Amino acid sequence: MNRLNAWKRIISRFHLPKLIVIALLLPSVGMAQERISKPGVYSGYSRMIYSEVVYNSQYLSMRDGTKLAATIFRPAIDGKAVETPHPVIWEGTTSRGRRNANGSVQLMAESKWGMEPGELSLLDSVKYGYALVQVERRGQSASMGYMRGYHSWTESLDAYDITEWLAAQSWSDGNIGVFGCSNTGEAALHAPTAMPPHLKAVFAGCYNWNKYDGFLRGGILANWGTGPQSNPASAGLTAIPVDEDKDESMLKEAIRQHEAQTTLLALWKSMPYRNSWSELVESRFWQEGSVSPYQDAIERTNVAIYTFGGWYDDFRREGLVTFSNLHNPSKLIIGPWGHCQSDGFDMNIERLRFFDYWLKGIDNGIMNEPPITYYTVGASEEAAWRTTTQWPVPGGEKPTNYYLGADGSLTTTAPGSSGGEDNYTVNYDVTCPKPVRLGQTCVLDDKGITYTSSALPRNLELTGHPVLHLWVASTAANGNFFAYIENVAPDGSVFIATDGRLKGSLRALGTPPYTYLGLPWHRSFEEDAMPFTPGEPAELVFDCLPLSHVFKSGHRVRLTITGADPREKDREQFSPPPKITVFFNSTHSSYITLPIISDRES
Repeated sequence: MNRLNAWKRIISRFHLPKLIVIALLLPSVGMAQERISKPGVYSGYSRMIYSEVVYNSQYLSMRDGTKLAATIFRPAIDGKAVETPHPVIWEGTTSRGRRNANGSVQLMAESKWGMEPGELSLLDSVKYGYALVQVERRGQSASMGYMRGYHSWTESLDAYDITEWLAAQSWSDGNIGVFGCSNTGEAALHAPTAMPPHLKAVFAGCYNWNKYDGFLRGGILANWGTGPQSNPASAGLTAIPVDEDKDESMLKEAIRQHEAQTTLLALWKSMPYRNSWSELVESRFWQEGSVSPYQDAIERTNVAIYTFGGWYDDFRREGLVTFSNLHNPSKLIIGPWGHCQSDGFDMNIERLRFFDYWLKGIDNGIMNEPPITYYTVGASEEAAWRTTTQWPVPGGEKPTNYYLGADGSLTTTAPGSSGGEDNYTVNYDVTCPKPVRLGQTCVLDDKGITYTSSALPRNLELTGHPVLHLWVASTAANGNFFAYIENVAPDGSVFIATDGRLKGSLRALGTPPYTYLGLPWHRSFEEDAMPFTPGEPAELVFDCLPLSHVFKSGHRVRLTITGADPREKDREQFSPPPKITVFFNSTHSSYITLPIISDRES
């Protein structure tokens, strides 16, 4: 109380404004705290300086006249927005909020951004001295226009216009950051492609560097999610209007305009090859809608980029490829999480640390840390979180071939000249009996063919990208091949550590136009397609998604191969189902190269 009275006397004497009063008083509560700043923990550098948030919504006009709906959140004192300029963080979203059945409105910014558990919501970041803006991208909810494809060049120009509009506002100090996850994460990564001069930092998760590699991994459309698919009419039932639209006539017009847009699943199906031209959007959209072709533009901005992802997310390789290609100031974290999740890690605090450094100039040490932080699944709690300066992890990796063999064996011993072969018939009856993580599948050991190692004499850590060399023959001209690397416990329970896939006709290897971590890359142009010659051996070389996973002593490593997966959305199904031959001999040696990390305590 004496300290508070002393501050009051100082404030009265020097006529300090109310903003400074709050800035001085609130930090005093925690002045004795240790100054800590490390991944997911932030103390002693930045504190809440406001206790209130106010907001309004309005339309922003893009260069082509299309109006996009935005909600603007600003720090406030006594219910009135503070006029002091602050940095601005924004998200190009599909929805600013929704109307519930009882008529109440749920603002998306009031959530914890899908990440639990977390101390902060999006709104809380405003209290740290930011303006927060959520803009519905064109063709979404109350925004006008229509979505042409998914992250088109038009959306990149919108991001430019939004960023520069935000920088010009009186309540903005001109330092702008953009964030998001999944479809909004990819929108965030597209924001610097048009090079808006006031964009300083991007915080994005679970996105694609190259849309074909992400959505048609291995040439196969087999993701649980394929982007927003909502019907414009049904979406209009829950969309919220902007403040000026009192009679909701503008919202109704927006919903009408949305009817012109393309259904994304139809778009993906219309482009089976990397160079496919889609009549739906009149573009080779895998190219237009990817970030990879705009690498030079992004690097010229020198925008700082923080990427986050999870070992159970279907796009985890894409984040690592992005990190390896861009020379911008960069950070990356991968945890034991699903799509846009961060269980046990406060990602909202991590976002605050990042934006405080790049938008406020607070030297909290975040950029002095090793650029990559990752979690090793199955490691001891003390050793699970690790850091590295590059990916794949330099030093310590010992790529080891595990060969497919007779009687379903998986061994480090190469097959002899006699070798052998196995046969299985493709089983299209694949379903998952219960819900699984978004992007993941269920154990399908009984739907294909399996190869299993002997019990491990000691812990085995795999950190990196497994690569499969599979010699096969088929009775059909084409077919999809799925591979699952599984951790089999002594009690017989099975956990899928990672998976890979490849369409047989797109097996031709090519040279990637960007850094691809030394992995096999398939150009997958229409002219590259090579049908199988029935009965003739052909080699399939493809990677599985990256992992960092410890197989405990006594467990076994299993490789399962199938011809179908429950996630498929555009399966080419043959009748009768093809018969597949898997070869394992000295001439046609089938094996998987595992990224073993040796000499590390796990």
